[in-house]
Amino acid sequence: MPGENLSRDEARERAALLSVDGYEVSLDLRSAVGDGEGEPRTFRSVTTIRFRCNEPGASSFADLVAPSVTSVSLNGRDLDPGQVFDGSRIALEDLAAENELVVDAQCAYSRTGEGMHRFVDPEDGEVYLYTQYEPADSRRVFANFEQPDLKAPYRFEVRAPEGWTVWSNGAGEPADGVWRFAETKPISTYITCVVAGPYHYVTDSYERVFEDGTKLEIPLGAMCRKGLAPHFDSDDVFLVTKQGLDFFHDHFDYPYPFGKYDQAFVPEYNLGAMENPGLVTFREEYIFRGKVTQASYEARANVILHEMAHMWFGDLVTMEWWDDLWLKESFADFMGTFANVGATRFKDAWITFANRRKAWAYRADQLPSTHPITADIRDLEDAKLNFDGITYAKGASVLKQLVAYVGQDAFLEGARRYFKRHAYGNTRLGDLLSVLGETSGRDMSAWARSWLQTAGVNSLTPQVLLDAQGRVAELAVVQEAPESHPEERPHRIAVGLYRRTPEGALERYARVETDAHEPRTVVADLAGAEAPDLVLVNDDDLTYCKIRFDDTSLTTLKEHLGALTDPLARALCWSALWNMTRDALLPARDFVGLVLRFAGRESDIGVLQMLHAWANSALVHYAAPEWRRTGGELLAQGALRELEAAEPGSEHQLAWARFFATVASGETDLALLKRLLDGAETIDGLEVDQELRWAFLEPLAAHGVADESVLAAELARDDTASGKRHQVRCLAARPSAAVKAQAWAQVVESDALSNALVEATIAGFGQPSQRELTAPYAEKYFTVIERVWRERSIQIGMDVVRGLFPALQDRPETLGATDAWLQAHRDAAPALRRLVLEARDDLARALRAQECDVTAAND
Repeated sequence: MPGENLSRDEARERAALLSVDGYEVSLDLRSAVGDGEGEPRTFRSVTTIRFRCNEPGASSFADLVAPSVTSVSLNGRDLDPGQVFDGSRIALEDLAAENELVVDAQCAYSRTGEGMHRFVDPEDGEVYLYTQYEPADSRRVFANFEQPDLKAPYRFEVRAPEGWTVWSNGAGEPADGVWRFAETKPISTYITCVVAGPYHYVTDSYERVFEDGTKLEIPLGAMCRKGLAPHFDSDDVFLVTKQGLDFFHDHFDYPYPFGKYDQAFVPEYNLGAMENPGLVTFREEYIFRGKVTQASYEARANVILHEMAHMWFGDLVTMEWWDDLWLKESFADFMGTFANVGATRFKDAWITFANRRKAWAYRADQLPSTHPITADIRDLEDAKLNFDGITYAKGASVLKQLVAYVGQDAFLEGARRYFKRHAYGNTRLGDLLSVLGETSGRDMSAWARSWLQTAGVNSLTPQVLLDAQGRVAELAVVQEAPESHPEERPHRIAVGLYRRTPEGALERYARVETDAHEPRTVVADLAGAEAPDLVLVNDDDLTYCKIRFDDTSLTTLKEHLGALTDPLARALCWSALWNMTRDALLPARDFVGLVLRFAGRESDIGVLQMLHAWANSALVHYAAPEWRRTGGELLAQGALRELEAAEPGSEHQLAWARFFATVASGETDLALLKRLLDGAETIDGLEVDQELRWAFLEPLAAHGVADESVLAAELARDDTASGKRHQVRCLAARPSAAVKAQAWAQVVESDALSNALVEATIAGFGQPSQRELTAPYAEKYFTVIERVWRERSIQIGMDVVRGLFPALQDRPETLGATDAWLQAHRDAAPALRRLVLEARDDLARALRAQECDVTAAND
């Protein structure tokens, strides 16, 4: 990473000096196949950049990260690569008013998912390539000016191995062994894209006739590795794609501007997806090799629509610098759910948003690294870490609150004006606030200061006073802010009153919308209402806050949570209870007890799967250590009970089967998993497909039941890229000191593993049942992370620093060691310190929660 950073100040200076007229990029990827000639394996990249300089005679630089540069020519003048290229930048001196830069370089194929990633399929030996750049890795593939506000049109041409197909942002055709692509619209460097290889490719088309009679035709394509083709449900991908295109055209009043719309599902992908115009890339795990629940299909649809929204928010109109990353990510995150509900079969997607997406935001907003939605991004390392729960999920939550504040019509009209006013340009926060102020008639500056320019999450708690007749005399909402971020905000909320019916259901009988912007807001319209059993202060999830309960409401939930008939209200209550558990206000064993008692009645499959994850986290991180064994046995018993009671073949049955595998640890539970795996026992309706087999094998490996030979036999059965990742994870999970030493060495001391196998190894290394086995690595962690951060790519560095932090050594001593490292490494890279600070905060939170759980046990 040294020398590869770019500061905001440098970017601003260069943007003030230069403007780019166009790129021509020629790549020769024939070296992707066959025996490589040494390491790193490289490809030829020739780039021609035409650009202007408004101060002739000035100096600047172009970006390129490459093992070697063959030649550099500026305005016909040959420059010595040894003099002008330092490994990440090309010095450009004495610029003319109009310039042409030609760079001929040898660029490296990537094994970390950054730049031009090269993947060899173990199933058939085929090679697949794709690019991934955000925020700044296109410079690993071609020379450029790597910042979002120097937009330009691009022409790509690619020479590829015989029999391959190549895709890029524009439409392409092969001639004489070279694929040539249509010139793009002006776009930023980080959303250019190339995908190449023997991919399985399916086509369709979308048509729309506008009111003026004009017709829009968009060729559609979808691709994946040949090995995944039997599992590829492209019809559903195209269905959601067309529904999304209809929805966004209905609401945005700006025709899709980038010609074709290809979607590539690619291997070893670090992200969920990337919004490259005309060629969106996705992680191939969105192609399901086995049975999954509807929550997985909903999640895929949400990602498809999220990336599609970026065609307007992010690609057509782009932020100037990464400070305003939220201008695209918050909007896309909001629009993904908005469109899922409005256009597809997933009408309950707002429940998933409230339960799953916001959980990400609440966690991120309580870390020491929390930041305003409009962040202070000093450089590219900062930018890489800000693809986080604040920028995505909190931003989307705040936009949902904004829609409640200004109204949906004003919000969407603001978006329409924003697109038309800034098409193919770059914007800042003020540009968006300007159009929203126009369309809503409201002063947006105060709202922006409270919601976009301050950090932290407020808590809202109801206070209920009853009169002598047992009716509500006064109901108030108390707003609190943490000491670290004492901002009180204007919340548009709905307050719902619930009571039990004679039949035992818990149902809403009163609802009032109000603005809560004071420390204490009285909801006058609820005076005189019958006394509630439950008060829900953010009913319908209009705002972004942590929900708290009064004593009566909390007692009601502990006894009757499963009786709540409204699924969104139920999801909000579960989320609130989880936040209380994380905040050491509800003992972990109590949360586990609620899951055991009520999760079996949960109808929403996405909520159920989230409850499973939370219950496991409560057990692993927040429960008193001496109760973990008991808690694990209770969860395993409960999971098996629900598994056996579930409707045969249902998605609930599948979810409970997976959860049972997650929490199984006793001999009886492990023996059952082994019999299900071997076919010696069956559960009516439960198909133990290949993906479920691996899910059963991991706990068997972690507890020493499945050894290396068993895992090798399973890989022979599933000799695929997916099977290899599963096997690597299971191998690293085995309970052996030698296994842990090997896994550590493979990740920390070597860079031989690809990004996907690094991820799998780390996932297997840290097993909750093996705290003693991994204890020696706590000290080692603090001695190696600075070197790892310095020597490895930022993606691998992030994976190692996050994934190998000794979170399972949840003792005050580990907290002390973390503090000692932070104290001794004040000058370490800010991004590295941020990761360690976040891990420290999670550990401190776990210790507080454990103390709460111990206190509960002693009461």
